[in-house]
Amino acid sequence: MKLKLKGMTWSHERGLNPLAAASEAFRKLEPNVEIEWDARSLSDFELYPLELLADTYDLIMIDHPHIGTAVAKGLLLPLNDRVEEAFLKDQELHSTGLSYASYTYEGKQWALPVDAAAQVSAYRQDLLDQVGLSPARSWSDVLAIAKKLPKGQSIGLPLVPVHAYSTFFTLCAQLSNRAYWSEGLDLPMEVGEQALALMESLMPYVHSESVHQDPIQMLNLMGTSNEIAYIPLIYGYSNYARVGFRPYLASFGNIPSDSGVPSGSMIGGVGLAISSQCRHSDIAASFAVMVASPEFQRTSFFLNDGQPGHREAWLDPEVNRLSGGFFKNTLDTLTHGSMRPRFHGYISFQKQAGNLIRYRLMNQAPERRTVIQTLNEMHIQVRREHQETGM
Repeated sequence: MKLKLKGMTWSHERGLNPLAAASEAFRKLEPNVEIEWDARSLSDFELYPLELLADTYDLIMIDHPHIGTAVAKGLLLPLNDRVEEAFLKDQELHSTGLSYASYTYEGKQWALPVDAAAQVSAYRQDLLDQVGLSPARSWSDVLAIAKKLPKGQSIGLPLVPVHAYSTFFTLCAQLSNRAYWSEGLDLPMEVGEQALALMESLMPYVHSESVHQDPIQMLNLMGTSNEIAYIPLIYGYSNYARVGFRPYLASFGNIPSDSGVPSGSMIGGVGLAISSQCRHSDIAASFAVMVASPEFQRTSFFLNDGQPGHREAWLDPEVNRLSGGFFKNTLDTLTHGSMRPRFHGYISFQKQAGNLIRYRLMNQAPERRTVIQTLNEMHIQVRREHQETGM
């Protein structure tokens, strides 16, 4: 009898193609199992309520900030009873930065880190070479690049609300060496003000479309025109560093830092989770193990447009040769990355915070201190609301 499982990912080559290839590979191991994938937009992936997916899909590619709500509402199955402990230990040992830990919650593992990412820097080496510039190492370097680019070229910074928030979070973590909201603490006023001031200093130089673009849209612009030469903070997509993916090749490196250590980057990536409504959880777990295995990660997963999560793939010479060194050139940033909060209801806070930060950047209002105070109040309120209601 044929078994059919459904999965949900996001609509980009990196999100869909490696999983479609994995489903074909799994069918060779389990001829009676068919796994079909649907895809949603990046914005839906980042903000869409997980509970609306769990009833329909067996396998879900999940962003780790959703974990707290997923666990509170019983939307996912813990993997500890379905995946061998030795395999989970290997995944933890070979995690790229905090990728594995980001799906560990209340003592259990809720997803496998099949895709790892963080905010990194991106640049067009050919455009920088034309004006004798090098990728930035410090934040003063970023401003120097912005001021020296010729007419018609700009730096970029994705500033749709969730990514305005991402950059603010990264800068706060880098400046303070802590992720305060992830610890349930107020963000210190001086840290938040300094992060906002740094972002504001870049605003006169960023591409005019920055406030309307997410990372995919901005990297597409970088790869199809000569308008953006350098981006200091953007979620890395190794696809754009591969020959032939877009007309122009992008390069990627560590994020700027005044300390010399590329720290604080807000990690992203995607975990492969199993819905609590899945009727064939053992089969789903076998599929997830295959996808997360180091051999599959550094071969089929990567070769079919995927961005692996396993550290062995990030260090693999062939993977790096085919991606212009994307993985080895950004690994320090991933290793020193920071993790977003994962409390129940967090996604609501992230959305509100992103809107406020973006509004301040575009309008120079309200005052910086008011913005930081409001963000801290939002954070406390959302935590309290979900603790009290359990909703």
